[in-house]
Amino acid sequence: MTSSPPLRRTRGTGWLAAAAAAAGVVLVAVASLALGSDHLALAAVFERLLHPREDVGAIVWGSRVPRTVLGALVGACLGIAGAVMQGQTRNPLADPGLFGVSAGASLAVVVGVYTLHTTSPTLILVLALVGAIGASMLVFAVAALGRGLASPVPLAIAGTAISALFAAVTSFLVLSDQTTLAAYRVWVVGSLSGRRLDDLGVVLAFVALGLVLAIANIRALDSLSLGMEVARGLGESLLRARLIGLGTITLLTAASVAVTGPIGFVGLTAPHIARRMVGGRHARLVPMSAVVGAVVLLASDVIGRMIGGRAEVSVGVVLSVVGGIAFVAIVRHGRMAAL
Repeated sequence: MTSSPPLRRTRGTGWLAAAAAAAGVVLVAVASLALGSDHLALAAVFERLLHPREDVGAIVWGSRVPRTVLGALVGACLGIAGAVMQGQTRNPLADPGLFGVSAGASLAVVVGVYTLHTTSPTLILVLALVGAIGASMLVFAVAALGRGLASPVPLAIAGTAISALFAAVTSFLVLSDQTTLAAYRVWVVGSLSGRRLDDLGVVLAFVALGLVLAIANIRALDSLSLGMEVARGLGESLLRARLIGLGTITLLTAASVAVTGPIGFVGLTAPHIARRMVGGRHARLVPMSAVVGAVVLLASDVIGRMIGGRAEVSVGVVLSVVGGIAFVAIVRHGRMAAL
């Protein structure tokens, strides 16, 4: 499914969109710190931010600050990965999970729990990160056998096939062992609950490298939006562009999945919202997708806390409902912006 050349927006519209996005980040961050199953006055929250104590400070610094920081980071990573994925494939329905990253992470977690008989959060995080990156490398290797890396089609086909294979193996293992099934059920729904700022240290290097690659891929994405033949005519190396794009998607999605578990629809819908705000030029689209992704993920997490009471609804579940409805509405009414 291809699309038309990038939409353009005026400079004034771009600044207005940037201001609206910045305001949105501030609002959802404040809401994430202030709202939850434990009702706290906003003044008390900000007082404990400046002067931590064991009472309210334990809730603020032990729970809400980590999930706010990690939620914003994961949302931004998924938003960027989605924008790069859609730009690489020229497919507005493309999702970062298409390269088998989520399936690889899931299989690695299940194999680790099944063989090591441990549910350590740190071990699960590391297993998910290794599995996600390993799956993407396998997809690349399979696609390379056909010498078609200049085109996104072999990568997409390889990713779909390997994801299906990994999902089958994962299902077999979780149905064979109750302990593995229990650990997998907790991880696979996608959640920010119980996450620690220490988790950031494990994935920060991958996020930083992924951001560098995303910036390096921006020019190629604009060329690819015009078609492969035009991109070649402009002197673009399609193989290099694909490799950099694949590296960006892999690193950012792997880091996100490792921290929160699989979370869908952010990478799918955030670029569409961003494209409506700033147009299709990737120098604006990529950073705006990051901001929109952070807002969408944090807002969904706050909604899950408020509607679930003490038993919070995981952000992955909220996004599956809200994101699915929103995306169907976009497609149904023909409001999907052209790439």
